[in-house]
Amino acid sequence: MDIFDKCFSFSTVKDAKETGLYPYFIPLDENEGTEVTYQGQRVIMCGSNNYLGLTTHPKVRQAAIDAIERYGTSCTGSRFLNGNMTLHENLEAELAEWVGKEDALIFSTGMQVNLGTISALVGRGDYVILDKEDHASIVDGAILSSGKIERFRHNDMAHLERVMASLPEDRGKLLVVDGLFSMEGDLAPLPEIVPLCEKYGVRLMVDDAHAMGVLGGGRGTAAHFGMTDDVDLIMSTFSKSFASLGGFIAGEADVVDYIKHKARSLIFSASIPAANAASALAALQVMKEEPERIERVNQIGAYMREEYHKLGFDTGDSVTPVIPIIIGDDDLTFRTWKLLFENGVFVNPIISPAVSQGRQLLRTSYMATHTDQQLDQVLATFEKVGKEVGLI
Repeated sequence: MDIFDKCFSFSTVKDAKETGLYPYFIPLDENEGTEVTYQGQRVIMCGSNNYLGLTTHPKVRQAAIDAIERYGTSCTGSRFLNGNMTLHENLEAELAEWVGKEDALIFSTGMQVNLGTISALVGRGDYVILDKEDHASIVDGAILSSGKIERFRHNDMAHLERVMASLPEDRGKLLVVDGLFSMEGDLAPLPEIVPLCEKYGVRLMVDDAHAMGVLGGGRGTAAHFGMTDDVDLIMSTFSKSFASLGGFIAGEADVVDYIKHKARSLIFSASIPAANAASALAALQVMKEEPERIERVNQIGAYMREEYHKLGFDTGDSVTPVIPIIIGDDDLTFRTWKLLFENGVFVNPIISPAVSQGRQLLRTSYMATHTDQQLDQVLATFEKVGKEVGLI
């Protein structure tokens, strides 16, 4: 058998391209924040994670330029050896203070944070507990560990307690949840999760990739609920609100130090370039100096949810600027996406396994820099397309 046979018979993508319904890997000519250019046409971007609009902020751009001029384009090595810089450690100190933890550790991507952290902490005989809607990077980190994986129904606290109660008391246990779930915009109920963790001796890690810069005055889900001291580890990325590339884990200094010396995705990867560290640090400073951006993106989220409801769309349980338009069918999801794109609105079509079967949706997300005119144009386009395909 030829191991490439699966590649030659992979017809799903080919069929989608032939019908004009393939929605991925779209080559954008320009990306200027709230609008992008595709084949010379301007399209309103409602599918980005650039929540605070900082990729185009002058201070963030200039920080990256200055860092390249001073340090060059790459560190050319792992932080474990030659790729560690004072700039990295300064950013870690700032991040730890921002999220209210003793220490922080930078990885080259957010994916690598979860791969390295979970697999470093969860060993043979330990348990890692996951929400069934957790991000793929969390699932992959659990798979890479030597521990046993237990899963509970999304935000189902009764099911979570049954899972916890079934585990042996003399084993290490780590619960990992998204703070803000990236597809449907709902939150992990930390006020209910924390008491369960305390009752059953489970450590808690919160993935705040999409909540950092958005919730809790920009400090994330734990801060949003006033429970920073109750969460053991806080993770986030730089590729969303921080307008860069990379990620970090924050927690007690001894725990972070252990991860630093055990996480294979850190030790065996090159460190992030100085330009990425500098732009993330500049983005953090902008968050502190311009809190109105955080207020604005949440105001936009509330406005868009209300208007979608008025039009008759199903936005699920979203309470954030990540707003799903739930459709529940693959073909209709792709057809609706295509019509929206052709009418100048960029959204993300999401199907299984990224969401549960029957929850296929269009993922919309918003930036602090979206104008009222752009938002109303998006709503008008959704109303037009929604009626055309029979969604409303």
